[in-house]
Amino acid sequence: MYKKIISFAVAAVMMVACTTVPITGRRQLNLVSDAEMQQQSYAAYRQFLSENKLSRDAQATAMVKRVGKRIQNAVEQYMAANNMQNELAGFDWEFNLVDDDQINAFAMAGGKTVVYSGLLPVAQNETGLAVVMGHEIAHAIAKHGNERMSQALAQQFGGQTLSALAGAQPGVTSNLIKSVYGVGSQLGLLKYGRQQETEADKLGLVFMAMAGYDPQASIPFWQRMEAASGGQAPPEFLSTHPSAGTRQNTLKQYMPEALKYYKAK
Repeated sequence: MYKKIISFAVAAVMMVACTTVPITGRRQLNLVSDAEMQQQSYAAYRQFLSENKLSRDAQATAMVKRVGKRIQNAVEQYMAANNMQNELAGFDWEFNLVDDDQINAFAMAGGKTVVYSGLLPVAQNETGLAVVMGHEIAHAIAKHGNERMSQALAQQFGGQTLSALAGAQPGVTSNLIKSVYGVGSQLGLLKYGRQQETEADKLGLVFMAMAGYDPQASIPFWQRMEAASGGQAPPEFLSTHPSAGTRQNTLKQYMPEALKYYKAK
């Protein structure tokens, strides 16, 4: 009886602890405050930068920072226009290029973003880079990291809070944060589930379009990503991620909406 009461209480908390994803309107589980996620993410980001080598390619680094800033401005413009600017409270945007051959990128809570130099040949140009950075930043804006952390806390740690876990097991918390965002993983662009990936694709198209980058460049970019992966992805029904064909079809279907936001700069 006692276990049933506890289970009911946890379920009740999970029902109310929901937020809404911008643009898509999906309701998501969120047991973690933005301030908590940002605090842990900023610490993990600083550690990552201390352990990895920043690129000395001044031109490429400038491009990453330029694309990041333009997408940041687009995000802030979109959120302000939709009375959601409070969702960006505590953001401390940062964009860095890391010297590493991995075809990878990630964005953490609060706008902390990394692009690996190995991604640049696949991106090919600034617009291709905007596809990736728009997509990764969209994960942060949609709070997919908060959602994955909430699921982990509920399933693996008995529903305890992130701050409590950090106080009791800081090492575990650090590893969990890195896992949530795919920090250091060679699967950085494939770390979320199908639904989250699709949301990031849609939000990313809007953000890159508002930043003045042609969203139609997203389809050939993901085709290049598929080619770079060597076609090693498992069948979609065995994967937590959309297949290349499904992703490209979703992008094509959403493209007319994204193009409404596009004005070349």
